[in-house]
Amino acid sequence: MQSTGTRNPATTPTHCPYCALQCGMNLTPVEGGTVEVSERADFPVNRGALCGKGRTAAAVLAPGARLTSPLVRSGDGALVPAGWDEALDRIAGNLERTRARYGADALGVFGGGGLTNEKAYALGKFARVVLGTSQIDYNGRFCMSSAAAAGTRAFGLDRGLPFPLEDVPRTGCVILVGSNPAETMPPSLRYFTELRENGGTLIVVDPRRTKTAEQADLHLAPRPGTDLALALGMLHLVVAEGRVDEPYVEERTSGWEEARAAAMAHWPEHVERITGVSVPELREAVRLFCAPEAAMVLTARGPEQQAKGTDTVGAWINLCLATGRAGRPLSGYGCLTGQGNGQGGREHGQKADQLPGYRKLTDGAARRHVAEVWGVDPDSLPGPGRSAYELLDALGTDVRSLLVMGSNPVVSAPRAAHVEERLRSLDFLAVCDVVLSETAELADVVLPVTQWAEETGTTTSLEGRVLLRRRAITPPDGVRGDLEVLHGLAGRLGVEKGFPTDPEEVFEELRRASAGGPADYSGIDYRRLAEENGVFWPCPAPTGGDDTRNPTAPHPGTPRLFLDRFATDDGRARFVPVAHRPSAEEPDDEYPVLLTTGRVVAQYQSGAQTRRVAELNAAAPGPFVELHPRLAARLGAAEGDPLAVVSRRGRAVAPARITTGIRPDTVFMPFHWPGEGRANTLTNPALDPTSRMPEFKVCAVRVETVTS
Repeated sequence: MQSTGTRNPATTPTHCPYCALQCGMNLTPVEGGTVEVSERADFPVNRGALCGKGRTAAAVLAPGARLTSPLVRSGDGALVPAGWDEALDRIAGNLERTRARYGADALGVFGGGGLTNEKAYALGKFARVVLGTSQIDYNGRFCMSSAAAAGTRAFGLDRGLPFPLEDVPRTGCVILVGSNPAETMPPSLRYFTELRENGGTLIVVDPRRTKTAEQADLHLAPRPGTDLALALGMLHLVVAEGRVDEPYVEERTSGWEEARAAAMAHWPEHVERITGVSVPELREAVRLFCAPEAAMVLTARGPEQQAKGTDTVGAWINLCLATGRAGRPLSGYGCLTGQGNGQGGREHGQKADQLPGYRKLTDGAARRHVAEVWGVDPDSLPGPGRSAYELLDALGTDVRSLLVMGSNPVVSAPRAAHVEERLRSLDFLAVCDVVLSETAELADVVLPVTQWAEETGTTTSLEGRVLLRRRAITPPDGVRGDLEVLHGLAGRLGVEKGFPTDPEEVFEELRRASAGGPADYSGIDYRRLAEENGVFWPCPAPTGGDDTRNPTAPHPGTPRLFLDRFATDDGRARFVPVAHRPSAEEPDDEYPVLLTTGRVVAQYQSGAQTRRVAELNAAAPGPFVELHPRLAARLGAAEGDPLAVVSRRGRAVAPARITTGIRPDTVFMPFHWPGEGRANTLTNPALDPTSRMPEFKVCAVRVETVTS
């Protein structure tokens, strides 16, 4: 439900549970234990606008849509209701037995990019302190890990956007690579509309003519998996046409000569053959990007979800650096994070190689700092574990028991049929979720946990803005918070202290653990977040503030990074030489077509929540195969005909959707559904060597008509 008008005194200002825009909204309790969603115009990111998912978010709070009792697997194989003590005892007992028989690393933990900062922090601490396992990662690995790796490599620090969204309409040109915000985060589209209204230009790079591409001044439609070559071709032209900002490169960067030499091997005609983007289009893109004083490149899952995603993003960063478009006002490279807390979720310890504050688990000083906050011996902390897909692939062999919190890998993981098989092979599986997801259906114990409107906690948006989500209603009887779950399990496993259930108490510890780290939250507290519309990290505590005249003054936060120096040892950004290479799986006679995947506006991620909302299901009732009329004609397929898409990993079936808005050599499937239309049955788990990102965005398939 949505309404506008005078704010009710019972109304709670908070934020949407879905994407990383974290749109502001107001919640007012109504009969039936749910809330009414209304506009909140004071939050500067969405300025009151909400997409259909945000407007209908309250529907999942209704008892009929969600879990309200723990479930345990009975002797006959069914999931049956149980009490909390029985469910927690069963989880703790199985985890302890697995550890005693196989060792701590036989225990796995799989988290989610939608968990609040407090829950992500507590989950990472639970894995390392209570379980003693290194085997923890999360589904955010599938989101922006390539962009994070490339940003850290070039700038010394990763934050999705190093500037606020309000800067986008004020720049001169934006290149949007592999992103479709018109459908993935609709309230953000206004920033690109305002950019053009202000005289700026928008270039969209996407193999499909999406709703976002329709708004662009220039749409480049490269063959999937060739974004790296496209960026290198543009950098070649920047050099050849004398558009390099030589003083900037000299003063603020290192490594240019090597990166320049790598780019010069990608001449325009060669890039045209690789990408399908014509030389005149390449030249026009370079002209539009270099003409204004300021410009930006923003990437999303398209270039990032590749087995060469880190190098691909690095090539776009090199383009920014060579033209002086980084670390300057209204210029820079940024990543449009997808999940609601994809940024904060990896900063505080649920990623396999990181400790709170975005510290490296292999850094001795970082281990000592965090261990002191946790009250443990630094040597007791395990080292880095497996990345997300590698962890899932090890289930049932090296990893025998798994705790999943806020993720649905049966639908969202690559090579999903194999991942489902691995989950079924476990000795024990426990899942904490708000709904009975496809992954929860496989579990031995399912715990019903609170949702966004029923709990307080912080999230960090794609801008690096730390926000306070406020509790608006009491959860139903039988439902507990994730922090209560971890507290209960820790106690049963012999750790009586260190896992409080109050989110503010957890955040206070997180502040201390993050202090001095790259993602320093120590100057942020709940009081401040309640009074302000978020605080941008890094925000050190007052003793580390900028004001030397008043060292106790609160740090203002950092909306814009890198204006004075980059976060490297010498303050310079680093060029990294990269070269195009083929995708892990190229088309051949048996699999002659490329598959790419993505989202639709009315569904979100694995669809576990949005598929329970009638209005959203009416708008997007199921999967489809988008294909070009020429391919449809070769197949003899008409609109709506069932098509089978077959890869080396499996087969998915969905109705045809025929459009000229996609390349003839490519088909597209959305990934929100389970069953025979599950797109991730097909996708390739080939991993980026740096980020360990799977190659979701390109694999070889064949398309067949389905006869009854």
